[in-house]
Amino acid sequence: MSTINNNDLHLVVLQKRSAKIAIRALLAVENEAKQILNAASSVKAAKLLQAKQEAEIEVAGFQAEIELEFLKIITTSSEDSAAYLKCLEQDAETKINNLKLVAAKVHDDVASRLLQ
Repeated sequence: MSTINNNDLHLVVLQKRSAKIAIRALLAVENEAKQILNAASSVKAAKLLQAKQEAEIEVAGFQAEIELEFLKIITTSSEDSAAYLKCLEQDAETKINNLKLVAAKVHDDVASRLLQ
């Protein structure tokens, strides 16, 4: 039968304490790593949110710019159409007046020929 002497017992106690200290140190490092990862995740989420908000602002600005351009095109097109319509109306009125003048000039001649 072997006997455990005092030195062996002391060595076992020291090893157990050493193991407990090492485990505590590992747990502390693990907790610190978790905190670092959580902080990094929070920073990443904040940056993504900021990037999303900036992109939404940029998209809204671009959309407003495009809509303004579209309205200018529509307005110009409407103005051009209105001007063209007015030009057509004036053209038609001029032709009608010319036809009336021609009709007035030949009216007497046509009437006399019909009466003959």
